[in-house]
Amino acid sequence: MSRTICPGQDTMFWTPGDVYEIPCANCGELVEFFKDDAKRRCHRCGQLLRNPKLNLGCAQWCEHAKECLGYDPKEKMAQADTAEEALVDRLIANMKTVFGSDQRRISHALSVLNWARRILAAEGGDPRVVLAAAVLHDVGIHAAEKKHGSSAGRFQELEGPPIAESIMVQLGLDRATIDHVTKIIANHHSAREIDTTEFRIVWDADWLVNLPEEFPEKDRDSLAKLIGKLFKTRTGRDLAEALYINNTKGQEE
Repeated sequence: MSRTICPGQDTMFWTPGDVYEIPCANCGELVEFFKDDAKRRCHRCGQLLRNPKLNLGCAQWCEHAKECLGYDPKEKMAQADTAEEALVDRLIANMKTVFGSDQRRISHALSVLNWARRILAAEGGDPRVVLAAAVLHDVGIHAAEKKHGSSAGRFQELEGPPIAESIMVQLGLDRATIDHVTKIIANHHSAREIDTTEFRIVWDADWLVNLPEEFPEKDRDSLAKLIGKLFKTRTGRDLAEALYINNTKGQEE
């Protein structure tokens, strides 16, 4: 049974001004924010940015906000996240070392991280697993290209886990987290052997970034069907529809 969301929080009632770009204070890159994003990582340099136009709408005062959204936005904003952000910074540094000058791969990983955070806030799950998997999910690409002459998904799934494991061991993550993250990476294209909440979050975050690149010619109806089939969380589907279905209405009419 799906949750009912009030108009104040349902993205289908948002206006174009509720999604906007803020320049990164570190590198100047424009970073897209939804009005209720408290923070995002710059997809170019990885700098953590706070949303200067944060607007939680009715969730700022409504006593039913937790029922409506699946989480209490005020609690999320108040949670201390110093240790979590320190871990993410170290994961990003290691991911950048793996990719070197490949800015396209770095930007993709940071974009997936941003979407994974947003889905995690609504769906729940282990933050360490989700954030580590989001940052490291593609670290096998260069090794796949070198060893197999291809960056095909099956080769990424083969080469990525040992690279990610080495990074996480170095950073002192516990064995259960390491095993969960490497299993997500080993299935992030095929979805064969895992179906945890954390996996579904990373899967959806990856597709939120990949969808326009993989299916650039799909019309709105075809995209709607595809989104319903591809996405594994309610939040991921809602975000995909807000980005790629509702935003196309004005363009097609």
